Amino acid sequence: MSSLRLWDARRRALAFLAVSIAGCKAGGAAEGDAATPQAVIGVQTAVVTKAPFTETLGALGTVAPRPGHVAALAAPQPARVARVYVSAGQHVKQGEPLVELDQTPFRAATQAAEATLTAAEKANDRQQRLATEGIVPRKDADQAAADVAKARADAANARRAEQLSVVRSPIGGVVTRMTAVLGATADVAQPLVEVADPNALDILLNVTPNDASRVHPGAKVTLTAGQNASGDQLGIGSVADVGGAVDTSSRSVNIRVQAPSTRRPLRISETVYGQIAVAVHSNAITVPLEALVPDGEDFKVFVVDATGTAHERKVTVGGRTDKVAEIIEGLTSGERVVTYGAYGVSDSAKVVPAKEPPAAAAPAREKP
Repeated sequence: MSSLRLWDARRRALAFLAVSIAGCKAGGAAEGDAATPQAVIGVQTAVVTKAPFTETLGALGTVAPRPGHVAALAAPQPARVARVYVSAGQHVKQGEPLVELDQTPFRAATQAAEATLTAAEKANDRQQRLATEGIVPRKDADQAAADVAKARADAANARRAEQLSVVRSPIGGVVTRMTAVLGATADVAQPLVEVADPNALDILLNVTPNDASRVHPGAKVTLTAGQNASGDQLGIGSVADVGGAVDTSSRSVNIRVQAPSTRRPLRISETVYGQIAVAVHSNAITVPLEALVPDGEDFKVFVVDATGTAHERKVTVGGRTDKVAEIIEGLTSGERVVTYGAYGVSDSAKVVPAKEPPAAAAPAREKP
């Protein structure tokens, strides 16, 4: 209810600008008549309708890379950062170098491993020949063969580490994070650079655990840029997954939304507001949000009868969107309620609907 009251707060000042006291125009009216409800001029009204209503749940979230389409790259072993080729936000191609580590220790390790492998292979050949001739025991030949296998694995690891000493992008995408600092020693436990595919993005919306229980995979989601529904329209997505755990820091549940096509490309980490369809009521009573006036913990509306008199009536509000609210109890289809200007209306007051402003006349052309 608090979000609805905040939305209505801005309308209070504008609503009272529409209030006009009809008694000011009646000559010779006594001051004692002030207790009589006065006419409210300039309000707007709307007819209560019965139509299909989609209840939505608003949630704020961010754009994030899709799992399997993001790579976090670290150094194969501690080494000094010798070169940094890219920066955060830069587009890169698959295989493009991103960071280069000092090559000296990697080359030295590869040469030492290759030399050890060569020596182990020669010793193994000799031991195998001597064992065949019966000069040395078979266990010595077996040990020599094991030494070769170990030396071969060490050499392969050294060559692989040398290859990884130039950190290359495994995918085409955008550099989303760069922590490598020229001259600093890289830590194998900390990624140097992160790359994500901008063509495979999801929207992660955050909802409370109670609201998460109302969301189901496949539900439609209306997406807008920014922190509320008034932002630029991005398109329609659908719920791909409802998180099964509560985030320990935010105490919220992630709703993963996929939008195959949007009006513009999404940007990683940008803020997005989503309205998730959680229920569809085929025959609901609805009114514009402007018609609702807070009344303690509840809401009321002003119903206008055939004589133009507004009558206060309490209503029970169900679901709502950014434009209309569902009325569960208190109204029937076909009744007319005050919308704009409802805050300036009192019970039993006469209301005068605002007239449409006349169309502006086209300026006359000057004669030559």
